[in-house]
Amino acid sequence: MTKLLASVMSLNEAQLALDCGVDIIDLKDPSRGALGALPHAIVSEVVRMVNRRLPLSATTGDLPMEPGILSSAVRGMAKTGVEFVKVGFFPSDNWDACINTLGAYAKTTRLVAVLFADRKPELSWLSQFVRAGFAAVMLDTANKLGGGLRHHLNDAVLGAFVTQAKSNGLMVGLAGSLRAEDVPDLLRLGPDYLGFRSTLCSEANRTHGFDQTRCAALRRLIQ
Repeated sequence: MTKLLASVMSLNEAQLALDCGVDIIDLKDPSRGALGALPHAIVSEVVRMVNRRLPLSATTGDLPMEPGILSSAVRGMAKTGVEFVKVGFFPSDNWDACINTLGAYAKTTRLVAVLFADRKPELSWLSQFVRAGFAAVMLDTANKLGGGLRHHLNDAVLGAFVTQAKSNGLMVGLAGSLRAEDVPDLLRLGPDYLGFRSTLCSEANRTHGFDQTRCAALRRLIQ
């Protein structure tokens, strides 16, 4: 069954999302990029408030593909106690070294590899993420003003990605400026979760405040 992931940027928004009955709360700072990271202190506050009532994920930031930088970010975010740590894989010739290095953390931390539909993602890397011990993969968009996920990849490609990821034993998520009208078609592809930020905010602006009415409408769509 596909679950609803809601991205929030504060303790108050996390409480609102929890009250709305979302399945996963994702912690990020949308003002700092596609995967902007929140301060560890805020993430830790949310971890204590939620108290394992549902899973939490947190982003590590829009970081360069350097093993040392990614390792430090993963290590720091994992210490907050979130269940999933999300790492963005941006275009680079250094993916292999990054994946291999992060494999050491995958033994104790549930890592999520985030690929970007608007950056020509190399989907053939799924097997490497599996070998390194990653728990999940997701497709997102890097440029939030450049069109949503389905603007860059059609449903046939998205469906193949979901199928391939699941066949490799990975959890799989779809995100990237998704709208309510995208939900019925994406549900048919069978991802483990659909992720939202802008659609959950007032005026559908990802840097505006969390809107419980919008969240409730998505909750009804994703049961």
